[in-house]
Amino acid sequence: MSDLKAKRIITVATTGAWPTKENNPNVPLTPAEIAREIYRCWKEGAAISHIHVRNEDGAASMNYGAFEEIVRLLRTEYGDCDIILNMTTSGGINLNEDDRTRPFFALKPEMATFDCGTMNWQHSAIFENHPKFLERLGALMQEAGVKPEIETFDLGMIYNAAYYLKKGVLKAPLHFQFCMGCPGGIEATTKNLVVMRDTMESVAPGSTWSAFGVGHGAMEMMYAGIAMGGHIRVGMEDNVIYKKGVLAESNMQFVARAKRVIEEYGCEVATPDEARRILNLRAR
Repeated sequence: MSDLKAKRIITVATTGAWPTKENNPNVPLTPAEIAREIYRCWKEGAAISHIHVRNEDGAASMNYGAFEEIVRLLRTEYGDCDIILNMTTSGGINLNEDDRTRPFFALKPEMATFDCGTMNWQHSAIFENHPKFLERLGALMQEAGVKPEIETFDLGMIYNAAYYLKKGVLKAPLHFQFCMGCPGGIEATTKNLVVMRDTMESVAPGSTWSAFGVGHGAMEMMYAGIAMGGHIRVGMEDNVIYKKGVLAESNMQFVARAKRVIEEYGCEVATPDEARRILNLRAR
């Protein structure tokens, strides 16, 4: 792995569950828009695509057909694209558990999210991840050969991951996504990121990690994450504003900036195959 220490993985989260065309008309919502944006982000340097889908009315969804269409487009119309697919298992609030697990289990992307705890989401709803669901989720991911991306929105979720690792629900080496600045979760500050990273290293040594910041914390988390040896996530799921007072033109704009920052720091952007080696993903 020594030859990969200077590599940084860029994950692009193109859509998410919440942004609408009213927030930014450039947010991709249909399967065709999402697939095209993923392909163009791969061209810019993204190694992983974190995928959400929407219903026809733009609402948050775990619509299997939409996931299936995105995968079909990426494997046919954009067949040269070798980006790692990472499917959400939490496409919104209060969704059916079978709907949350079906896309990754049936389509078998290389990765899918494992949200390691329940939280008060945006001070307005409960984002529920019941312990029984997490145990089932871990078992299904192992059966499907899909690597969990462990999304942690506060410090306690890292300890939850360590518990599930000890219990065998998760298998080492783990990969964490530190989700910083989400209302109801940990604030996006460098100090907090250091605590998250250090806690992870103490309870799950040998793990890899990535980070992102929502809203005004985005740039600080990108700079700090790169400097601390981690990987980064960017995209319109987390921010529809490129800079103060300026709407983002596309997800590619975020990826291009991340690439510039990585290279200016003296590191290199990981290709999808390099990311596979870093994350110990199974061969496709």
